[in-house]
This record gives sequence, C-alpha cells and structure tokens, in this order.
Amino acid sequence: MHESVQNYYGKILQKTGDLKTSACCDASSMPGWLKPLLDKVHPEVNARYYGCGLVAPTLLEGCRVLDLGSGAGRDCYVLAQLVGPQGSILGVDMTAEQLAVANAHVDYHTERFGYANVAFRQGYIEDLAALELADASFDVIVSNCVINLSPDKDSVLREAHRLLKPGGELYFSDVYADRRLAKELREDEVLYGECLGGALYWNDFENLARRHGFADPRLVEDRPISVDDPHLAEKLGDARFFSATYRLFKLDGLEPACEDYGQAVIYQGSIPGAASAFVLDKHHRIETGRVFPVCGNTWRMLKDSRFAAHFQFIGDFSRHFGIFTGCGAGLPFDQPNAAAPAASCC
Repeated sequence: MHESVQNYYGKILQKTGDLKTSACCDASSMPGWLKPLLDKVHPEVNARYYGCGLVAPTLLEGCRVLDLGSGAGRDCYVLAQLVGPQGSILGVDMTAEQLAVANAHVDYHTERFGYANVAFRQGYIEDLAALELADASFDVIVSNCVINLSPDKDSVLREAHRLLKPGGELYFSDVYADRRLAKELREDEVLYGECLGGALYWNDFENLARRHGFADPRLVEDRPISVDDPHLAEKLGDARFFSATYRLFKLDGLEPACEDYGQAVIYQGSIPGAASAFVLDKHHRIETGRVFPVCGNTWRMLKDSRFAAHFQFIGDFSRHFGIFTGCGAGLPFDQPNAAAPAASCC
C-alpha cells in the first residue's frame, strides 16, 4: 500500500481538483480566523493540498508540533504562524514529490513570517523511531486525512503516544466508515487513494485509540462525505463515510466513561481566538464566565494540559455521584435526515 499511495499522491494527483470524491478536501471547514494565515501560504503549496477537516487546535504559541503526513506543507506553514518564533513545526511525509514542493518554499515562508521554524523529514508515520525522534518531545501532534492511508494504524497511534509529552494531544482529521469494509474495498487502489478504502470503522478506531493509551477519544467535529462518482458509489454500496476531527489526550488514569465527581470549570475567555467560548469537543462548548459542570476526564483534560491557566477549577475526586446521563455508544457522527440529535455526553 505504501507504493500505491506514493504513486497516487506523487504522480497521479497534481492538484486538489484531481480528486474523485470530497473525502480529502473540505474548504468550508476552514474558520474565518485562519484564512488570513492561509493567504500567506505559497500558491503552489495550497494547490497540492489533499487534507480534510480542520487541524488547527487553539493555544499553540510556543508549542513544538509534529505533522504526520505533511504532504506539500500547507498545514505546517499555517501552524508555523500559530506557534510563532518560539515554537517549531516538523512535517513528516513519505512522498518525495510532495516533500519537494514543501522544501522548495521554506525560504519564501521564512521571509513572509519573519522567522524560520519549519522543517520537513522524509519517513513513514508508522516508523517514526527511524527518524530518531525522542520520547515525549512534542506538545501537539496533528494529521490531516493521512492516518487512514497507513497500512499499520496501530503503529501510528503507538508512536504518537510515545512522542507526546504528558498532557499533550494528538489532534487530527481523518475519514471513518459506519461499518467494517470488505477486503476487496480495502484493497482497491483508487478507493484507498481517495481516503475511503483505508477508512476505519469508527468504533474500531475508538477502541484502537484506547488500546494505545488514549483512553477517552473526543470527537470535535464531523460531516458526512458524499461519493458523487457513480462507479465508486456502486462499489461502496450502502457504506457511509464521515470526515471527522478527533482530539486524543495523553493523560494517565482517564476513565472509560464520563464519571460525575461534582466538578465544574469556569473559562476565563483568555485563549486567543476564543473570547466568548472555548470548544473542547462536540459536546463541550464552555462559555466565558459560566460555571460549567464536567466529568472527571474533562476536568483533567483542561487541568493537566496547556489549557489549565485559562480556567478556574471547582471540586476534586473525593466524592463520586455516578455516571453522567447520555453517555451512549451509538454512531457519534451527524447524519443526513437524522430523526433526532445525538445525546450529549456530559
């Protein structure tokens, strides 16, 4: 599969418009505050973008960030502006043609930004040890519609957990299916290159994340993917696909469910770009100044991470009140023509 993906992204695809489905690209998900940063990225880099969703978590200034499957470098050059001169971005990709585009424009972006904080390495995201990257050396790891292309997703998540600092997070967009795909679909080169054949069944992904130390995967946003090509749609049958952004925190001791300890937080409105509210995930939009009840895991995701200074914390773990209602196990993504909205987690 490595050779197939390298050929598809290095030789067959020459620009975003060459893709056959909407799985890998969603310009609508770029929020307004990021667009001025995108305007500073070289046009050739933007033209060779094949990502999905949004991979720009808040509060990155001064962070060391790793981009898995960085391609032509679009997200790296956007994130470089968010981490600033005291932070750094490392992009890793296996495709020589994509890396050539990314590296060709390093000087251009250094001049535009006024500082140099981006580097690129060729390698496989399943084998980051080969790049001799140190344990616990990154604050944040991002990836944009790439993990589904990996033939060894176990190794990707295991390596990401190893490289993150305690309290760090893997924040990434990818493609998921509502069921396990048949072998012939998983091995179809076009479906694989279009980010559909390698898409995990969402529940298999969440269990995979937990197995590698990310105990409470949090869904940030999602959208259904339309497969407009009639030939591909016929192959896929009734399988449905979703582009989704997850955040996985590296925190020891998180529980498998949303347990209620009577805790709450108050957001101070001090995170840049989030003056009125902070969005942790799809079910946690925390308004500034409001006492917001949270489960024990959410409390720790805020208190034991880079977000701690921006919250007041109420309570501890001395008394347990059971589980928050609404912690279901159904399909977490929004669906067209859904009869009712998904239940809130807590």
